[in-house]
Amino acid sequence: MQLSFKLPEIDRNGTRAAVESILEKYQIYLLMDPEEFEPKITSSFKLVSTAPSNQFHSSTEKTAIKRVDTERKRRDFLKRIQRAVNRLAYQERSVIINRYMAGDDVYDYEVYNDLGFSERKYYRIKARAFYKLAFILRIEVYKNKDGEAV
Repeated sequence: MQLSFKLPEIDRNGTRAAVESILEKYQIYLLMDPEEFEPKITSSFKLVSTAPSNQFHSSTEKTAIKRVDTERKRRDFLKRIQRAVNRLAYQERSVIINRYMAGDDVYDYEVYNDLGFSERKYYRIKARAFYKLAFILRIEVYKNKDGEAV
């Protein structure tokens, strides 16, 4: 007897949207500067007496902790995306880097002209890179039994 099992079907549009969303988030994180987490300069007064505890009460301390945590999360996310892109094949990596990670707003036609690809070859490479990134980052979207995205 032969074992048979059915692999789940991938939702192409959902997977592409998930990868584009992650790459857009990458661009935003590159631009993000954690300076919006500045401590308050003016002090606030309370009529309630404070009891000594191990918690931080200073807005400066809270802001410093929030800034460090946010910066660490941002750096970890950027490293995760960069490692995933580095695992792609050379052509796939060049398409993703030139289109989404270069920092400039560029269009697909500019990228495939710069790389010397035909339009058809460029979109094939880009689609393959998106699927690989989705699996590397574990953000692929599957269809359920009814054909709807899960």
